[in-house]
Amino acid sequence: MTFSGRMKTVVPVWNGKSPNAQSIFEKDTQHELSRVLDKPQSHSKISESLAELAIQQTAQWFLKRQNADGHWRGPLEGDTILESEYLLICGWAGRLDQRTASGCTKRILDQQLPDGGWAIYPGGDVDPSASVKAYLALKMCGYDAESEPMKKARVAIAEAGGPWAVNSFTRFYLALLGQISYADCPAVPPEMILLPDWFPISLHSVSAWSRTMIVPLSLIWSFKPVRKLSDEKGIHELFADCTFATRKRPIGGADGWSRFFRLIDYVIKKIDCLGVRPLRRRAVMACRTWMLRRFRGSDGLGAIFPPIIWSIVALRAMGCDDKSAEVVECWKQLEGLLERPDDETIRVEPCRSPVWDTAIVLRGLAEIASPSVDSAGSMDNAVDWLLAREVRFAGDWSHRVQAVPSGWCFEYSNCYYPDVDDTAMVLIAFSSWLKQQKACAGSQGERVRSVKNAMDRGIQWLTAMQNSDGGWGAFDRDNNHEVLCKVPFADHNAMIDPSSPDLTGRVLEAYGRLGHGIGEPGVDRAIKYLRETQESDGSWFGRWGVNYIYGTWQAIEGLRAIGFSSDDPLIDAGVQWLVSAQQPNGAWGESPASYVDLTLKGIGEPTASQTAWAVAGLVAADKSNTPSAQRGIHWLLTTQRSDGDWNETAFTGTGFPKVFYLRYHYYRISFPLIAIARWQSAVGAENNGMKRRYAGSREKLSEMYEGVLS
Repeated sequence: MTFSGRMKTVVPVWNGKSPNAQSIFEKDTQHELSRVLDKPQSHSKISESLAELAIQQTAQWFLKRQNADGHWRGPLEGDTILESEYLLICGWAGRLDQRTASGCTKRILDQQLPDGGWAIYPGGDVDPSASVKAYLALKMCGYDAESEPMKKARVAIAEAGGPWAVNSFTRFYLALLGQISYADCPAVPPEMILLPDWFPISLHSVSAWSRTMIVPLSLIWSFKPVRKLSDEKGIHELFADCTFATRKRPIGGADGWSRFFRLIDYVIKKIDCLGVRPLRRRAVMACRTWMLRRFRGSDGLGAIFPPIIWSIVALRAMGCDDKSAEVVECWKQLEGLLERPDDETIRVEPCRSPVWDTAIVLRGLAEIASPSVDSAGSMDNAVDWLLAREVRFAGDWSHRVQAVPSGWCFEYSNCYYPDVDDTAMVLIAFSSWLKQQKACAGSQGERVRSVKNAMDRGIQWLTAMQNSDGGWGAFDRDNNHEVLCKVPFADHNAMIDPSSPDLTGRVLEAYGRLGHGIGEPGVDRAIKYLRETQESDGSWFGRWGVNYIYGTWQAIEGLRAIGFSSDDPLIDAGVQWLVSAQQPNGAWGESPASYVDLTLKGIGEPTASQTAWAVAGLVAADKSNTPSAQRGIHWLLTTQRSDGDWNETAFTGTGFPKVFYLRYHYYRISFPLIAIARWQSAVGAENNGMKRRYAGSREKLSEMYEGVLS
């Protein structure tokens, strides 16, 4: 919806308390901090020296944690479905050992809500799928159904709709372990892989992550493997507790398309029961080939947790034993996702995020204009590491796009699936590093040439990936057929990969940093997309971060980078929304609940990451010296810990809206570093009477490289 008319003010209300945090400042600077900042209502100018101390502490925090080869990787945390599913697959495969069971069940029980259920993010409501899987995993590991945690869990599950309220993927786990029939799972016929592109439900018409799950799931649906749990380890009591209202129910909605696809699902199952499968063998072999091919150059299929698990089950169902090279590799990749935060707990990561984390940290370090932070060598190593991770392979994206292969993936290796977001972030990080080389009169000709060539390829690839509506999705072009969201196995809420404002804003920021701007056809189409997707209150939706704070920040960044004036109505509306969402303590926070309830937009526990996004948006809009920006900086400076870190447990990353959220452990540190460094630079320029130039604004490549190439 295009912004028009009077702004609708959002008044955030948060009754929680900020984390108890130590100041980063030593006693000799504490008095100055209090004197300058104790009166936020007066909007006093914050001492740049205090920001300098914060920057030094945070930069040192990262420099101490850089890996020897130059990259960074922070923990990536999801909800308990990961530990539950890991236990379930280990139990199904006969690989469940006491240490694994103990570590994962401790994590599951630690996350149990007071009312007995499990949520998909801290502070969320009971989620039936997460709760049923947690209950089954605990029961399988020997927990007594009459123990207090299990009794409370049963009550919570019943109140949340019972075991039949779970989603499609949970049903497949229940079928694998003999708790329900495969007839109660949606049909995922392997013949789908044979459908031509023009067919409405072809393999390449669904999102990349759905593709990597559908192919192994179709093999599972075809062979229907079962390893039935004993009665004492099963969950028959959950089904026995069902009232009439919570008994078996169909998957999907009640609209016309949902009913149509349920009919198709019914017909497919009936035909399958009759044994009419003329193309089954061919389809199974095609799925097997497709899946095994994507093991190459990858940290497992799709390099993410769910497809790796389904790959193991599919391979075993087709007759591969645990000693086959393919199954061994899958288990290796799956076990590589286990983290042990302490001696007693196992936490399972959904994937690993080294490219993403390294690009953000490199960007933050390159934003620092401080002679007291010696990070040149560390940044050079990070640049080299990222250069080596460029994907020069024509993956799934090339099915519909003709371009020179380039791009970066999220993980260590995932050559079939580079993505737009990581690619744009890497280009932004490279541009920040190049500007520092120019400012320092660096003489790194060969490295700069390599970066320039990679940036040229990367921006060409991004250009080729632009959607017809002017925006960008994550992995494919024009992957936006909304009718696919109505099929029975689409309840993970990510069947397609359409354009999103946050991604589009980030790509525009990369464009602007590489010298592109208003008047170019691709840029103008992206501007049109952002105009059309701005909400009536001035905000933008955030697909990959929570939520409207994230989307609004990134849209403002992108528009400013390609040449929009800071007082343009489009940007002013976004700024006004950010200001309206600021909390009385100066911070910002937003819960994933805003994806479900729009009245909760911009409302939630104050967090360092979301405060940093909002401050960065204000800085980009030339609002660095406003009371709102200064109060945001005040909050960041006064809640930073003595080690340069911030306290933050909220999930501010988004996997699949309404279904799966993430806690990027580096977000609470890397984004405040960027925000404080950019605020310091902007305020310093303004206080010195210099006309500030937006840090992400257009600069011709020839100017960027001038004086750097030798």
